[in-house]
Amino acid sequence: MNVVANVLVGIVALIHLYIVVLEMFLWTTPRARASFGTTEEFAKASSALAANQGLYNGFLAAALIWGLSATGSTAWQFKIYGLACVIVAGLYGTATASKKIFFVQVVPGTLALIAVLVAG
Repeated sequence: MNVVANVLVGIVALIHLYIVVLEMFLWTTPRARASFGTTEEFAKASSALAANQGLYNGFLAAALIWGLSATGSTAWQFKIYGLACVIVAGLYGTATASKKIFFVQVVPGTLALIAVLVAG
């Protein structure tokens, strides 16, 4: 079960690394605008805010990667912390920004959290 949990945590970390790239480096590109449903004008005007948001997603990914690379109770604690933050941030994003966030962030985070808890 530990392998399954680590794979799921890794997937959530990769999702957030991808979001970092979109928000910090590709925000004004057609790919990022399509992903987030923004116009070119909005993307240009909000690029600093998006980069800031991307940085926070990077912190989420970092906590999960630390959890995957650490050992003992530190690994478990970072996985739990990182996944709880992912879920809370995803729920807030779902309520305030886009319902799509629920499926991109909350569902994978919750599945990974359940797997980590079961794996103990």
